[in-house]
Amino acid sequence: MSDARLNGPTTHFEPITSRVVLLPVNDIDTDQIIPARFLKVTGKNGLGEHLFADWRYDAKGNLRSDFVLNNPACKGATLLLAGGNFGCGSSREHAPWALSAFGFRAVISTSFADIFANNALKNRVLPVAISPEDHRTLLERLTADPAAEVTVNLKEKTVALPGGRSMPFPIDEFARRCLLDGVDELGYLLRFTDRIATFERQA
Repeated sequence: MSDARLNGPTTHFEPITSRVVLLPVNDIDTDQIIPARFLKVTGKNGLGEHLFADWRYDAKGNLRSDFVLNNPACKGATLLLAGGNFGCGSSREHAPWALSAFGFRAVISTSFADIFANNALKNRVLPVAISPEDHRTLLERLTADPAAEVTVNLKEKTVALPGGRSMPFPIDEFARRCLLDGVDELGYLLRFTDRIATFERQA
């Protein structure tokens, strides 16, 4: 087992300030995020090319000009605003792999499928669930001003709009701590090696 696997990720999860890609479609399942035919790989390299493949490309493999991810104005954006129940369907971990490989660091929605949300957190893609009212406000604001930047602050558990309005979001506290500290579950436990050893000696 490599040192990287033992120690977990080393990058602390910093606040994200970015333009937002708008895909306000409900019930986007994992087969739409990354179609099953691309699941033969065991690594993450290249999966970003296949994100939303059936929506991004036509039958001949050409980019669809009317799909939002193909809009040049969205290039470099690291936040995705989706509809409710994002990531439903099968439990494939390739879905957050593809989102991350494309460049997304967080997905904002009103709700997420539980298995997808857990997989996303383990792969450092932040599932941000805001209230339907806040989601509607955010969507209206960004539709009116697509160039506006939004800040997702994991430490504060907020989504900040231009002008200062903040929208709260919940997150599992253990997952939040691991992301902020830049470790995975194993890396977190390894911090307590001395205490574990002391407990074993006393048992």
